[in-house]
Amino acid sequence: MGQFTPQILTLHAITLCIGLIVGFRFVYRLSIGRPFRYLLVGLVLIVSLNRLFSQLLLGSLDPIDLPRPLIVTLSWLFASVLMLTVSQVALDVVTALRSLVARRLVRPAAWVRWTMGAGALSLSALGVSQALQVPNAKVVEITLEGLPEEFDGYRILQLTDLHVSHLFPGRWLSDVVAVANDQRADLVAITGDVVDGIPATRQDDLASLRLLQAKDGVFMVPGNHEYYFDYVGWIETFQVLGLRPLLNGHVVIRRGSAEMVLAGVTDPVAAGHGHVAPNIREALAGKGNGVPVVLLAHQPQLARRAAQAGVDLQLSGHTHGGMAIGLRRLVGSLNGGFVSGLYKIGNMRLYVSNGTGHTPGFAFRFGVPPEMTVVVLRPA
Repeated sequence: MGQFTPQILTLHAITLCIGLIVGFRFVYRLSIGRPFRYLLVGLVLIVSLNRLFSQLLLGSLDPIDLPRPLIVTLSWLFASVLMLTVSQVALDVVTALRSLVARRLVRPAAWVRWTMGAGALSLSALGVSQALQVPNAKVVEITLEGLPEEFDGYRILQLTDLHVSHLFPGRWLSDVVAVANDQRADLVAITGDVVDGIPATRQDDLASLRLLQAKDGVFMVPGNHEYYFDYVGWIETFQVLGLRPLLNGHVVIRRGSAEMVLAGVTDPVAAGHGHVAPNIREALAGKGNGVPVVLLAHQPQLARRAAQAGVDLQLSGHTHGGMAIGLRRLVGSLNGGFVSGLYKIGNMRLYVSNGTGHTPGFAFRFGVPPEMTVVVLRPA
């Protein structure tokens, strides 16, 4: 995460532009004294570039090791800056149209910007508080062709994007585990991005994962964030905690004489970090003919390959559900068109969870609540 790749440089350039728009188009035009304007412009630029400073000073794109109150404050202020960017661009467009119609330069009243600022700060505070909640369980029934009657009502509890860190510490995870165990799932599936940081600094926060209970066990696949820190160390840690990694492999779940395959793959970023890339066909090698397959894959972009390989259901996360109303199309364009909820690709079903936690770099949700999903399987 310390490398300045083209994608990361683009991110920093975009956040700089956002800071300049809000700093000089919004803050600098507020009716306050010049010293206060300079101070606020500087604050806006610092908040906008917080990921750059985090990368330079902490070695991580996300400010994972800052004190929790500071991470929450940064998330709130950064969300406010984003909202103000959209509001300011809209205000500029409206003002330009009014000037054209009036055939003279029209300036917005002072109260307009003060209202915009108050609205952005208030809505962002609401969005951050929603991101930090411990979600209630969401039950989703999914019908699968060829599912044996013995698996009718089989309950898979999906956790994803926990992002355990200073922002989502051990006490938060303990509450998540308590809600999860109340669901009496047959199987627990964790679909990546379990943690942010290195094992030495997160062991205590992750301890409650040992308490996850399910008849057929607790399984997981890595997400992109596991590779950013210490992938090998984390896989070993997850095994010690009682989680069973499925790394391009599968297990057979049985109910009487009936069988179902649970498979899992690594994450698409793996190869870029010197690890094994996801291989769905390898994950399914040796499975019985006609046996239904549930695939765990962190990123939903693998869904079309999974459908071609004969997977019946893929469970994914990664998108955080788009984070906010209005961002669905943008997030979908980066994830194969998949953002949140249930999709059908050929004969396969794909379910994309909104995510249970959130990345510390931008902990914000607006109209897209966090999610802990109980997938109930039904035969067609």
